[in-house]
Amino acid sequence: MTGLDTGFFIELLKGNNKAVEEWKKIVDSEIDAVVCSLTIYELKRLSLKGGLSVAAVQLTIEAILAVCQVVWINNCEVLDDAARLSHGSAIPAVDAIILASLLQAGVQTIYSTDRHIQSFKKKGVGIINLLT
Repeated sequence: MTGLDTGFFIELLKGNNKAVEEWKKIVDSEIDAVVCSLTIYELKRLSLKGGLSVAAVQLTIEAILAVCQVVWINNCEVLDDAARLSHGSAIPAVDAIILASLLQAGVQTIYSTDRHIQSFKKKGVGIINLLT
């Protein structure tokens, strides 16, 4: 199972080849993908700030809801894990919640552009930097 953070979708909208290739596999049901609900918030926020097209973000959110498993932040376990991640490695709160959500869903690979998430190390979980 593959985890996608907010940076994945930003790169997808920019046409990043790695992101586009991975998204095609997800849409074609070749792999299962997990997204934290906070990614939807971050994408919406970026569109409101003018960093991303409102229409493109709306289509992206609809696609996420159609083809990805969304981890909704509605349980204490994710928040407990996120607090430990943030405290133990100085990962900012939102990034820690996104990471904890993906880990709770059992992802083996995470696509990210976030340096905080990329610094996370755990056996059995690979972090792929879309910017390299």
